[in-house]
Amino acid sequence: MNKKIGIIDCGTNTFHLMIVTVKDNIPTINYRIKKAVRIGAGGINKNIILPDAEARAISTLKDFKKIAKTKGAKKIYAFATSAFRNATNGEVLKIKIQKETGVEISIIDGNREAELIFKGVNYALKLGVDPSLVMDIGGGSVEFIIGDNSGIKWKRSFEIGGQRLVEKFHKSDPILPIEIKALELFLAKELEELFIALNKYTPTVLAGSSGTFDTLSEMYTAESVIDLSAEQAELPLTFEAYAVQHQQLISLSRAERLQIPGMIEMRVDMIVVASCLINYILSRYTFSEIRVSTYSLKEGFLTEMITQ
Repeated sequence: MNKKIGIIDCGTNTFHLMIVTVKDNIPTINYRIKKAVRIGAGGINKNIILPDAEARAISTLKDFKKIAKTKGAKKIYAFATSAFRNATNGEVLKIKIQKETGVEISIIDGNREAELIFKGVNYALKLGVDPSLVMDIGGGSVEFIIGDNSGIKWKRSFEIGGQRLVEKFHKSDPILPIEIKALELFLAKELEELFIALNKYTPTVLAGSSGTFDTLSEMYTAESVIDLSAEQAELPLTFEAYAVQHQQLISLSRAERLQIPGMIEMRVDMIVVASCLINYILSRYTFSEIRVSTYSLKEGFLTEMITQ
């Protein structure tokens, strides 16, 4: 297989485009772009994509289609996740997008999303023989996958993503302790199945995938003055650094968080509840190591293409 393709991930908060050349089943990533589309804003917990979010989605996909064409991509593969699959108007919007942009989107379920995320993370981190917990915090859903280099042992997608949690719990600026407590009580109920799986499979590594974990690592590397390469598949982070970051994130206002070196605006709103989620899991289960993968769903699909 020798061709250039585009892969689009239409996430609840962020849309990503990746342009890849595949030659003799060896991929070379040529270009990446991401945009905060926020299709879940205002409607995520009502299972609807609002008109202004529809407009942002269509505008962004028109831009992505132009970029892909300019870069020489002959085919575009596009995937949509939580916001689309739960919205009562998700299928209608999918058809509208195809008509107006020419981009045909596949709306995938949570199991398929988890599979692709695991493949991307495993490709990036080269997971070993000991089980890892892969965690991907999206705007609409959070995927947890327990697996090792031989494959997936357990997986589950929970509809508790960052946009949902922000709208449910993060009402004050900065977030209040009572709001964190309410969030933790909610997580205790929602994630019961996860903790059963953790005790059964006993993963030793927490492998964070993209998004929030990227930003936490970028905050860490900015603080520690660590240089990174542009296409680095794994980013550094430690539990000790994260513990400090979490206390910082829950104590600062939005404006103050924006001033943190390594913080980006598209993450500044959801990173507080996302960090509360990570912190809650770490309070209930002990890992020996944390790793951060810059690869996720898009790279998982690419891995699947070249290995089939």
